[in-house]
Amino acid sequence: MVENLPGFRIKLPLKHTKRTQGFMSGKVITIAQHKGGAGKTTLAAQLSVGLSLSGARVIALDVDPQGSLSQWFETRSVNLGRKNKIAHLQLQGWKVMRELPRLRQDFDYIIIDTPPHAESETSIAIRQADLVVLPIQPSPLDIWASGPTLKLVMEEKRQLMIVLNRVPPRARMNDLIIDKLAGMNIKVSRQSLGNRVAFSSSIMDGLGVMESDARGTAATEIKSLLDEINGHRAFSGSSKAA
Repeated sequence: MVENLPGFRIKLPLKHTKRTQGFMSGKVITIAQHKGGAGKTTLAAQLSVGLSLSGARVIALDVDPQGSLSQWFETRSVNLGRKNKIAHLQLQGWKVMRELPRLRQDFDYIIIDTPPHAESETSIAIRQADLVVLPIQPSPLDIWASGPTLKLVMEEKRQLMIVLNRVPPRARMNDLIIDKLAGMNIKVSRQSLGNRVAFSSSIMDGLGVMESDARGTAATEIKSLLDEINGHRAFSGSSKAA
């Protein structure tokens, strides 16, 4: 099914209906990171799949001109057909602010994948977020490169969760980074994501690891991370997925 909105089209799974009147407004999770190659799109796709599998109505917004999340969605649509329960929309960042009110009424979660090195686009998506999720690889260079994103989040006074991504096993650097960020009063998720082939291979098939390898370690990590996100104070009082 395709539902028209001014200036673009929103691709929806079959049998999509609007949220029941009286439900609380859907929540916006913005995946942001100025540094390229941090795993934003992969994380956006994995969270979208996990939330959808829990029964939530999910739409994935791609505001990155590179369109990687949109390519993942197209592959997903071809491979899953009517079994795809995730909606998708690709649009310019400035349109996010205009369209979010209606999307919040139709969906439980809006996942926004933002571009690197585009302060205006990213700042709009951050400003509209209930929670900003910032993936960081565990290295000093990546921490330093995250400064502009952290500054935007702080300026917009948004809730923030940092997720250590592509973490090698038994890396002492992880603890050092967590301690450093904690000293700056910045929340880091308890669950990190390993440097696992399962994440990239699932993306190639238009899936998430909770679909491609539901009992694998990568799927367990995503489930645990989603538990933390759903339990975050940014979502207190929301209509969370079961």
